[in-house]
Amino acid sequence: MIGNLSAKDILLEFYEEDSKLFRLLWTHSCQVAEMALEIASKFPKQADAEFVYDAALLHDIGIIRTNAPSIHCTGTEPYIRHGIIGAEMLRNFDPSLERYALVCERHTGAGISKEEILSESLPLPPRDFLPVSFEEKIICYADKFFSKSTTGTVKTVDSIRRDLAKFGHGQEERFNELNQLFNS
Repeated sequence: MIGNLSAKDILLEFYEEDSKLFRLLWTHSCQVAEMALEIASKFPKQADAEFVYDAALLHDIGIIRTNAPSIHCTGTEPYIRHGIIGAEMLRNFDPSLERYALVCERHTGAGISKEEILSESLPLPPRDFLPVSFEEKIICYADKFFSKSTTGTVKTVDSIRRDLAKFGHGQEERFNELNQLFNS
């Protein structure tokens, strides 16, 4: 619970429960949350497991405003902006959700650096969107194992590396650091 609301209650403030988009988002988010909770359980002194679970359920809330028809997103914004959109949605809904908003902002790829934004001319504000807290790192890492376009399939570490390598060495390097952190 987040205050007196569940993460699902918060999502349903923005989504229709019977929509294809919500069902896809909920399936993906539950997969990420379960893996993130499993990782957090290995680090009980470093990770707030309840926060990890709820934040993982909310991490993709911003996809509703993006243009990604293949996953039922009919908004107008580029998909890469879903993290900052979700952060804004949560902050506007309840300013006390700042920790959750930061997870939204910092989970895309293996995090996105200011340098990557500038060199690739990405449609994001020119600043770092890298996971900082231990919980942010867990959720960013767990998210890489699940695609919204192929729900039910768990990606391998090698396939994640190949996918991230397409976006530059920094993405793959940061993922490798997270992989080592959670599997050492």
